[in-house]
Amino acid sequence: MARSKEFDTTEVLHKAMEVFGHYGYEGTTLQNLLDGLGIARQSLYDTYGTKRDLFIKAVKHYIDEKSSGVVTYLDRAESAKKAITEIFQTNVSALQDEERRKKCLILYSAIDQVPHDLEIAAIFERDRMLLENAFYGALLRAQSRGEIGQKQDLHALARYLYHARNGLMQVAKLSNDPKVLEDVSAVVLSTLDH
Repeated sequence: MARSKEFDTTEVLHKAMEVFGHYGYEGTTLQNLLDGLGIARQSLYDTYGTKRDLFIKAVKHYIDEKSSGVVTYLDRAESAKKAITEIFQTNVSALQDEERRKKCLILYSAIDQVPHDLEIAAIFERDRMLLENAFYGALLRAQSRGEIGQKQDLHALARYLYHARNGLMQVAKLSNDPKVLEDVSAVVLSTLDH
C-alpha cells in the first residue's frame, strides 16, 4: 500500500515561492529547495517533478491566488478608484514586509524566464489579459461615477496599472528604503486624478 503524503502540498508551494523569490530561478539549487521546503528529495520529485515543474506550479499558484483576489476585489468595490488605491497599498505593504516579500519576488524571478520559456510567457500573458480587463472594467465604473476624468484613455491606463503593479517588484529589489515604494506607488496612483 502506498504511503500517503506527510506534507501539505499547498504549504510546500508557498515555501517554494519564498525559496525561488529569495534565490531566483537560476540561483536556486536542489539543496536550497530541500532545506526550504522541508521535504525529502524523492517526495519533491514524486509530487512536483523537476525544479522547473515546481517553479511553474509555484508561479501559477501565486498568480492565480493573487490575481483572483484582485479581480474579485475590483468587481465588488463600491469605489473603483479607492479599490485600485488599496490594491497598490497592499502591494507596497507586502513588499515592505520581509517575509511576504520573499513570496512576491517569485514573480521577479519568473519574469526573467519569459523570453526563454513559452509556458511561463503564456502564464503571464493570460494574467496580463485578466488583470488589464479587470482594471479596465473598474476604470469604466469609476469614470461613469465621476471618480476619474472623462478624457482618460482607459485602455492605456489599465495597461499602465498592470505594468506599474509589477514594476513595484523591481523597486523592491533595487531599494531597501520603504519610502521609495510609497513614493512610486503615489505617483502611479496620481494618474487617476487627471
